[in-house]
Amino acid sequence: MNKRFRIFVEGDADKKFLSDYYHHLFHEKAPQFSIIHTGDLKGDKTGGLKKLSDEINIREMHINSDQGGVNLVIFDADKDVETRRKELEAVKEQYHVEFELFLLPNNQDTGALEDMLESIINPNNRPIFDCWENYEKELVQLDIPDRTPPPLTTPAKKTKIYGYLEALLGESKSQKELIKEVNRNYEPPQHWNLDAEYLELLKEFLMNK
Repeated sequence: MNKRFRIFVEGDADKKFLSDYYHHLFHEKAPQFSIIHTGDLKGDKTGGLKKLSDEINIREMHINSDQGGVNLVIFDADKDVETRRKELEAVKEQYHVEFELFLLPNNQDTGALEDMLESIINPNNRPIFDCWENYEKELVQLDIPDRTPPPLTTPAKKTKIYGYLEALLGESKSQKELIKEVNRNYEPPQHWNLDAEYLELLKEFLMNK
């Protein structure tokens, strides 16, 4: 992979996963500041589509391209892959920047980082998600008096991943800290399979740069 690269992502969870995945693929840590979420350079805690076109990110892309580097944008596909792709390609055209695009979970389907993570868990841990899915099915069938409108709200996918790790990790304060997005370790094979076939398209995207 080109040693001078910038990967722009939406948030800390994406940033931490890609840092660990880069280490897994290339057996070295990613260079400092090479993987950033789109709010990082302004000191914001969160990133996203609107912040990708902030002047500071556009300038960083231009500088990196001028120095022979490659810019990569890895965002969630969300509810419509093609709409999301068009939105991001519009940034490229409007600001005359160069970047290559990959949409999570697999550059083909709708979804987000959390969908990808669910697809790469250690298969031995699948019963945890089976229990969670049974819980969701029961939840939407509950009738709570005086609640409008029914049904009850299903917890977000982020909560599902949080619950997965909380079930596997211990109860100490230090272990609870490892559940947080910025502190997670995606390399232990007892939790995640970074060699899963599901990641082949992402692996190819990164290794061919």
